[in-house]
Amino acid sequence: MRVEDIKKIGVLGTGTMGEGIAQVFAQYGFEVKLRSRSAKRIQSAIDEIKSRVQRLVARGRIKQEEAEAITARINGTTSIEEVAKGADIIIEAFPENIDLKKQVFKELDEMCPEYVILATNTSTLSITEIASVTKNPSRVIGVHFFNPAPVMKLVEIIPSLRTANEITTIAKDLVTKLGKTPIEIGETAGFLINRLMVSYLNEAMYCLMRGVIKSPQDADTACKLGLNHPMGPFELMDLVGLDVVLSILDAIYEEEGDSKWRACPLLRQQVRAGFLGRKTGKGWYEYK
Repeated sequence: MRVEDIKKIGVLGTGTMGEGIAQVFAQYGFEVKLRSRSAKRIQSAIDEIKSRVQRLVARGRIKQEEAEAITARINGTTSIEEVAKGADIIIEAFPENIDLKKQVFKELDEMCPEYVILATNTSTLSITEIASVTKNPSRVIGVHFFNPAPVMKLVEIIPSLRTANEITTIAKDLVTKLGKTPIEIGETAGFLINRLMVSYLNEAMYCLMRGVIKSPQDADTACKLGLNHPMGPFELMDLVGLDVVLSILDAIYEEEGDSKWRACPLLRQQVRAGFLGRKTGKGWYEYK
């Protein structure tokens, strides 16, 4: 298969990343089949995509006819078999649960024709382990978009130890067609950006816990003015989701056992309380 042969995209998962990935491909002319177990959740995801596309119209970024064409390219289904039959590449965007991902990839490997590329949007987990349950691990690859997928330009491409070179090349070329920049990353827990990010976020929380800073606001102000970051570490955690940050830290710590990756107790407390950030209305800050 060549990248020119890829016309139809399957996206598994209708969370924030699944919605965003579906939107990106639809904006660039690909037919997208978006799958969730719940028909209600599919409709909610498509409605959210329509709302975001309409905001592009309101800002003068695209015309109304283009907006309608984009959303018309996205169709929902509750059937994984339907996605498997019709896609040239399938991108899984489920939660960071290795057992869930392995189960899904085993099913996909059995359902999909040999030419279909199987990609995971995991931000942390081993591509080699996910691919190990398939009969053809050479077609499995990590394609890690960042949130929000329609905006962020970087995509990490992570081949497993058994990914075929041509699959890596196709994945890079496909991402480039989306107007994004692919960077090939060697397989390691957390890959590149998340390792850098959570190390920074974790240290900010330890500084708060130890009284080095008096408040999240102080840290955010310092990093925006001193490091020229668009947002500070606590604002960033609220955007990403505190549960996501915790899962990345836990995954790296479990893999490597180095104490520098041990999550700050403040983070674990926040997650236990359900204070996950913007998506729950409260994290380090409160949101209406």
